[in-house]
Amino acid sequence: MRLAALSLAAALAAAPMANAQTGAFTTTAQHVTIMDGASGAILYCNDCQTPMPPASMSKIMTVLLVAEAIEAGRITWDTRYPVSEYAWRNGAMSDGSHMFLPLNATATVRDLLRGAIVVSANDACIVLAEGLFGSEEAFVAEMNRRAQALGLRSARFRNSTGLPDPDHVISSADLARLARHLIVTYPEIYRIYSEREFRFNNRTQQNRNPLLGAFAGADGVKTGHTDASGYGLVGSAVLNDQRRIIVFNGMRSMADRREEGVRLMRAAFHDFTIDRVAAAGEQVGEAQVRLGSRRTVPLVAQRDIVIGGPRGVQTGLTAHIVYNGPLRPPLREGDVVARLVVSGPGFQTQEFPLAAGRRVGRANWFSRAFEGLRLTLFGP
Repeated sequence: MRLAALSLAAALAAAPMANAQTGAFTTTAQHVTIMDGASGAILYCNDCQTPMPPASMSKIMTVLLVAEAIEAGRITWDTRYPVSEYAWRNGAMSDGSHMFLPLNATATVRDLLRGAIVVSANDACIVLAEGLFGSEEAFVAEMNRRAQALGLRSARFRNSTGLPDPDHVISSADLARLARHLIVTYPEIYRIYSEREFRFNNRTQQNRNPLLGAFAGADGVKTGHTDASGYGLVGSAVLNDQRRIIVFNGMRSMADRREEGVRLMRAAFHDFTIDRVAAAGEQVGEAQVRLGSRRTVPLVAQRDIVIGGPRGVQTGLTAHIVYNGPLRPPLREGDVVARLVVSGPGFQTQEFPLAAGRRVGRANWFSRAFEGLRLTLFGP
């Protein structure tokens, strides 16, 4: 295995990893993730990879499927869906959040989507699920399929609402990734999350997001609460043209959730920072190649790479390129052939894949014969 030391400022590249450093920052919340909205880099992780019951925070996936259906032209904002008895009983006839949908009535996708987003309406989610896929079960199957396609490996959904189910889980890191995907991909729909109230059927309900109005720049995303999960929040805000996303769970009350939400969001901007150290396609090193048409191959970043964490932690970091080599041709451009390992005091080691920056074929017969003779006489 080859290992080469690099200058960190000149070398880092690849996708940001979820296992971020923790530093000295502490929180009373559980399953905490702080994410940079622009890059997706996780700046703080406290048990953020463990699947947890997300409660209504999982409605972000429900909204995403509706957004995709609108974008694909399968439905419009004015499409109307009927309110089944099942949706009604899990809505107006339940203790959960709902938008007072009457039995056997119809409602537009516009109203249903706003109900699901602003007031976390369970009845709206079920009506949308049944309308789009014929049944909530079929809709849930699509939720799980999309989660896997998006790389949300911890996600297992069992309903469209987040109602208690021991198998309905997702990690806070994957919830942050899901929220970021919705924010980036569907900004028109995401704007609904900042609406402070929703009026339907002659009733006005308030948005429960405790960050709205309490933290400047907050514009989403979703609260959650069950007995099993405690009080949780997916929050997002923009400050000085930067976006941060926070996810946490396990608070004992709405007041505790509000207090910790504001504190975490403040810390997200003021106590944590990011350094963009390499752009997609930028060369960060090279690897030796044996019996190839070239003796070395450039190693490049697959996408923009960001290192994030508590302010000041980047000082003293070191980076090494590691690969099993010399590499054997043929190598295709884009093949992942090495990894960059970044470590340092107060920083949880991160690894980033590196790709071949060009194609390398096999050496001609003379070069192979000469190399064989050299190895026989002098060894590797």
